[in-house]
Amino acid sequence: MQQRIMIENVKPEIAGGRHFIKRITGETIQIEANILADGHDVLGASVLYKYEKEKNWHSSPLSEVGNDLWKGSFKVEKQGFYHYKIVGWLDHALTWQHNLERKVKDGQYVNVELLDGIQYLDFLEKLVSKSEKATLETARTYFSDPKQYDNALKMAFSKELSHIFHQYPYQKNASTYDKNLRVYVDRKKALFSSWYEFFPRSASQEVGRHGTFKDCELVLPRVAELGFDTLYFPPIHPIGIDHRKGKNNSTTALPGDVGSPWAIGGIEGGHKDIHPELGTLEDFKHLVKTAKEYGIEIAMDYALQCSPNHPYVKEHPQWFKWRPDGSVQYAENPPKKYQDILPINFETEDWKNLWNELLDILMYWIDKGITIFRVDNPHTKSFYFWEWAIAEVKKKHPDVIFLAEAFTRPQIMHELAKLGYSQGYTYYVWRTTKKELLEYMTEISYGEGREYFRPNFWANTPDINPYPLQTGNKSLFLSRYFMSATLTSNYGMYGPVYEYMIHAPVPNKEEYLDSEKYEVKHWNWNSSNLLVEVIKRVNWMRKENPALQDTYNFHNCQINNDNVFAYFKQDETKQNNILCIVNLDPYNRQGGFVQVPLYKLGLQEGESMIMHDLLTGSRYLWNREWNYVELSPDFPFHMFRIEKP
Repeated sequence: MQQRIMIENVKPEIAGGRHFIKRITGETIQIEANILADGHDVLGASVLYKYEKEKNWHSSPLSEVGNDLWKGSFKVEKQGFYHYKIVGWLDHALTWQHNLERKVKDGQYVNVELLDGIQYLDFLEKLVSKSEKATLETARTYFSDPKQYDNALKMAFSKELSHIFHQYPYQKNASTYDKNLRVYVDRKKALFSSWYEFFPRSASQEVGRHGTFKDCELVLPRVAELGFDTLYFPPIHPIGIDHRKGKNNSTTALPGDVGSPWAIGGIEGGHKDIHPELGTLEDFKHLVKTAKEYGIEIAMDYALQCSPNHPYVKEHPQWFKWRPDGSVQYAENPPKKYQDILPINFETEDWKNLWNELLDILMYWIDKGITIFRVDNPHTKSFYFWEWAIAEVKKKHPDVIFLAEAFTRPQIMHELAKLGYSQGYTYYVWRTTKKELLEYMTEISYGEGREYFRPNFWANTPDINPYPLQTGNKSLFLSRYFMSATLTSNYGMYGPVYEYMIHAPVPNKEEYLDSEKYEVKHWNWNSSNLLVEVIKRVNWMRKENPALQDTYNFHNCQINNDNVFAYFKQDETKQNNILCIVNLDPYNRQGGFVQVPLYKLGLQEGESMIMHDLLTGSRYLWNREWNYVELSPDFPFHMFRIEKP
C-alpha cells in the first residue's frame, strides 16, 4: 500500500517497544509524536488502544500543537496490559474543505470543486447515522446544482458537515506506527505506599524471648496508628547452622546466636518453610489475615540464596557452583564476605527446573495470602529469569507487587524496572545536599525513567546506617524522614531503629553496631517522641492529599538559600496543592524568600492564598509570588496546603 505519512519520535516508547511503560488504574496516558507528510494536505491522526483481552481497538484523536508535533491521550481502567499504536493519514475530505475555503476567500468561482466534493459524501454515506445521512443528501443536492451555489457554499462550510468529516475521517492510505507498544496497569498501591520494616523475631513484649507471629499481631495496632499500609518482614524461613554468623557479623557464632535470617534453609526446611520459633504456617496465615483487617499488607522477603544446610544443596547440587576442593563457593561482594550464604548458579544446565522451582516459591506464598514481595539483591540474579517469573505471576495474580532491593548502577536499576519490577530502592539515602536532591528528583520526575521506574525512598535499612544519621541529630532524623515521605509517593523506613533514632555505627562503616540482622532485639512498642508523632501526622496527610500520592508531579521552587529546599506538588485536578519547605541545616535557623508557582494555581500577583500548615495547624495569609519563610532545626519543615479564601 502506498503511504505518504511519516510517524516518528513517539512518546512514550521504551527501547523501540521492547519494554512496556507503567501506569495505575484510572491514569491518563499522554501521547505525542512527530507526524508529517509531503505537500500541503490536511493531516489527521489518532492513538488506537485496547485492553489485552479485547478484540476491538478504541480510538482517541491526536491534535497538532505546532511544528508537526501531535499530542493526545487515553485512559486506562483495568489492571493488566494495554496495547497502543499511532495512526496518521492524509485527510482528503478536510483538505478539500480547506482548499475550497481559500479559493472562495480569493474570489474564485468553485462550481467544479463543489462537484469534486461529492466523492467524499459518497464515502461517508455508509458510515453516518440517519440524521447525518440527511445532511449528506442535502449537501449532494446543493453541490450538484449550479442554481444552489450560495446554499452549496454555506453547506460546504457548515458546522454540521465539518463535524461529520471529523467524526468519520477519510483515512485512505493511512500509515500505522505499531511496535507492540504496551502499558502495564497496576493497582494504585504500586504508586502510593508506605512501608514499615521490623524483624518478627524481635516482636516479643518480653526481654530475652524470641518473637512469634502472635507477637507480631500485637504490634499491628501500632503500625496502623503510625499510618503505614505495608509491613515488610525480613526472611521468616529456617536459618542455617553451618558458618552461621554471630553478633556484629562475627564469623564465629556462640551458643544462642540466632544468625542472619538471609541465610535461608536448615534441617527444618527451606524457602517454603517457616522458622519454628516464629510459629506455624497457620499462625502466619492468621497474621496476614489480621493485618489486612488493619489495612496493612504483609510484604515478604524473596531472597534467592541458601545456607549450606538448605535442602536444595543435597537435592539439587547442580544448582550451585562447586569448587575444586568439593565445597560450594559462598557469596562475596569484595571486600564483603557472606560465608553463611551460597548463591544459586543461574548458569546451571538444569536452569529450566531451577526457574520453575523458584517461581513455585512465589506461587506458594501468594496462595498463602502474600501480595507484595521485597526481592533481595535482584541485580545479582538473571535478568531474563525476572522478566519471565514476574510475567508468569502477573498473568494469574495482577495484584502482586515486586520491590527491587537493588542499590547498584543506574542502568541496572532501570533495567530491573523495565523487566517488570513494580518499585525500586533508590539513591535517596546518599542524596543529602539541596543540589543532590534537586538533581535526583529532576531525573526521577522528568527523565525517561518516569515511564517505568517507580522509586521507593527509604531513609534507612538494616544494611544502611547513613553517615549523616550516625550523629544522632534529631533534626536530621526529622528532615530525612519528612523528605522521604513527601518527595516520592512510595517510601519506607526500618521502623523501630529509625523511630528511636538508633545511630551507633560500626566504626568507619555505614552499618549499625549491634545490628538486628544478627541478634534478637527488644523494643518498647508503646513509647513515643516528636519523630513518632510527625510520622503519624505525615502519613495521615499523605492519605488525605492526592498531591502527595504521586511521584512525578515534583516541581522545584526557587528560594535564595542553599540550606532550604522547597518543592510543590499538585494533583491531576489542580485542586490539591502542597508546598513543602525543608531546613537542611540541622544546627541553625535558616530562611529565605520562596517563589510560589502562581501560574500553576491560576493566581495573579496580589491575589490571596491561605497557607495551611498541615503539621502544626497554623494558617498564614500570603498574596505575593515571593514570600519569606524561616525554619528552626527543632522543627525543620513546613507542609503547606495552599487554599483559596
